[in-house]
Amino acid sequence: MSRNRTIIIGAVIIVIGIVITFPFWSPYFINQTVDEDFPFSEMTEEQREEFASMPEEQQLTLIEMSEDNMEMASDTAIAMMEDDTVMAEDMPEDMPEEPVVLSTGTFNEFDPVHAGEGTATIYELPDGSRVLRLEDFRVTNGPQLHVILAANNPGSILESLDEGYVDLGPLKGNVGNQNYEIPDDVDLETLTNVIIYCVPFSVNFSVAATS
Repeated sequence: MSRNRTIIIGAVIIVIGIVITFPFWSPYFINQTVDEDFPFSEMTEEQREEFASMPEEQQLTLIEMSEDNMEMASDTAIAMMEDDTVMAEDMPEDMPEEPVVLSTGTFNEFDPVHAGEGTATIYELPDGSRVLRLEDFRVTNGPQLHVILAANNPGSILESLDEGYVDLGPLKGNVGNQNYEIPDDVDLETLTNVIIYCVPFSVNFSVAATS
């Protein structure tokens, strides 16, 4: 009788051990089926091929974006595939005096997708008007990029703009020299940051803090 009891107790202990340790060894015996869609399934075959030819760091950044916002990542990827729009505007001519530099700054890079380079300089013209000039400029293509004057210098692509920012209009080109008129009532003592801003997704592509 005692032997049977020992066997029963032993069997109970084995069963309890199996139940307790089940989460640790079960993955070796249970198939886990995964069937995820390609992150940018709405792309054409040609666009997928172009995506595959992007630098790896850009691909990884876009895939990471797609985990939070698929539409934003997809639209950004497609915009990046578009040809560069190159501008070559000169400074206004036939001025009696040289423009005065009020402030200048250099565009930054947030990540391999949201990146700019070149300078943003604010000039005062002889007639008292002000103009923002981008020179040696390049930024990654994105959906509906605008040029913004803002008080805050965003530390990330998703940091919100402070109230009172001024939209100077759509970015004329993602490459090249270009001018933007600044309204007379804009306070340049406060709005010291030039931001290339994606309007539909409220994303900062690049910032130049002028001083």
